[in-house]
Amino acid sequence: MSYFKPEDLKKFGDIGKFGAKDLADKFFAYYGEVFKEGALTQREKSLIALAVAHTVQCPYCIDAYTQDCLQKGSDEDQMMEAVHVAAAIKSGATLVNSVQMINKADELMM
Repeated sequence: MSYFKPEDLKKFGDIGKFGAKDLADKFFAYYGEVFKEGALTQREKSLIALAVAHTVQCPYCIDAYTQDCLQKGSDEDQMMEAVHVAAAIKSGATLVNSVQMINKADELMM
């Protein structure tokens, strides 16, 4: 059994259903503003969103931004490259934190 049901993405607008409508409205207003054309194009923002979706491992976001990227003119190579950039950053962030482990091990072994 999978908890991920692609059709549930269509229910995202219902997140204010149980008493948090004002917060949901504020979120969607903010979200809408963020994805407007600005210093970055909407296409560039979609590629960033697709990459981030992979790092946070959100299947709903991956589905949504795969579709959005294609609709905004990105191709498969650009989308995969964006995912690789995200994977490299996530890997690097994991590895750089090993400095904390090295520092602590050095401290304890002295």
